[in-house]
Amino acid sequence: MDETILPIIEDQVMVFENQYDAKIKLVGKSEMEIVKLLSEGKYDLAILTRSLSPGEAKVFDEKKIKPKETLLAMDAVAFIANKSDGDIKIDLNDISAFMQEKDQSKFAGLVFDNANSSTVAYMKKVAGVQQLPKEKIYSFNNNNEVIEFVSKNKGMIGVVGVNWISQPLPEFQSIVDKVSVLEVKAKNGNFVQPTQDQIGRQTYPATRVIKMLNYQGYSGLGMGFASFVAGEIGQRIILKSGLVPMRMPSRNIIVRKEIEKK
Repeated sequence: MDETILPIIEDQVMVFENQYDAKIKLVGKSEMEIVKLLSEGKYDLAILTRSLSPGEAKVFDEKKIKPKETLLAMDAVAFIANKSDGDIKIDLNDISAFMQEKDQSKFAGLVFDNANSSTVAYMKKVAGVQQLPKEKIYSFNNNNEVIEFVSKNKGMIGVVGVNWISQPLPEFQSIVDKVSVLEVKAKNGNFVQPTQDQIGRQTYPATRVIKMLNYQGYSGLGMGFASFVAGEIGQRIILKSGLVPMRMPSRNIIVRKEIEKK
């Protein structure tokens, strides 16, 4: 699965295994690595923030296997900076200009988790570039390393999956507290943060959808897990995590006719 969305899926797996006495093995890799393994037919189940292209899905087309895609949640790409940098607001056009090497004066550098990650792929698509610039670009192994680097270096803009900020590991909270989640310019000209409300209304300009791609060709454990995440309990876990469920969990409201007196 895409490692940029690992925290929320780990939570889902923990509850699913406890409830159904099942065992799921999560393998967190970069988006490019996952797509390669799927395209080679080495895996037939993945959780990504996009569908496979026709070329990538060719091996399954040849087997006449049509994918079952289950939409799990709405996610976002978050931009972070060192808290001591003050109140910074950014425009995706400035990020694009930076990545196109037209103007690299606004930021000291862009920091990504992995050169093959979904956040890099997303930003390359936004900027309309095939390759990352050679200057002022930093990449690490995972989102936590990005957050830690930004927490220690002023002027840097980190690019991470929002779930790593909204739901950090308890032992990592002190590091997260040293960075700020930046406001990004929306289409209406306002600057907004990747809150549940802004992601859900898609006013935050860097949203994406988490989906499970099932190329198994049959109903198995993977399909059962997808149904769980897309169901009532799974969507409640999504809501609690800070992401946006694809369907809002129901609420039970008890209406009393009389107020109890103590």
